[in-house]
Amino acid sequence: MELDHIGVATDDASALAGLYADLLGTSVVHEEVFDGMHVVFLEMDSGYFELLEPQEEGTIARYLERNGPGMHHVAFVTDDLDAALDHARDLGVELVDEEPRPGAWGHSVAFLHPKSTGGVLVEFVEH
Repeated sequence: MELDHIGVATDDASALAGLYADLLGTSVVHEEVFDGMHVVFLEMDSGYFELLEPQEEGTIARYLERNGPGMHHVAFVTDDLDAALDHARDLGVELVDEEPRPGAWGHSVAFLHPKSTGGVLVEFVEH
């Protein structure tokens, strides 16, 4: 697998996107409101930088309340999400998502529980 993106929770995705675009010399390549979040993707040579701003109560809003802004998850791209989930199960990794679900940008996604992955929320993405 390869790195797909790093997701960052923020209170203001547009402002943070502007900062990172200037700081890293990149630009926004995709932006949408999805699942109660304003989601912004900045293109990097080795994947994307994803900014997640809650638009309503939900996972990211709760994350921000508990932890404040910062890195939320690391995502890896796979050609076969079902096989990746089966492999994780075989290794004894606890899954957040037992089955793939719709994600931003029209991709299928599934998350692995951070209790099983060294405290890191891991997302598998199939394009």
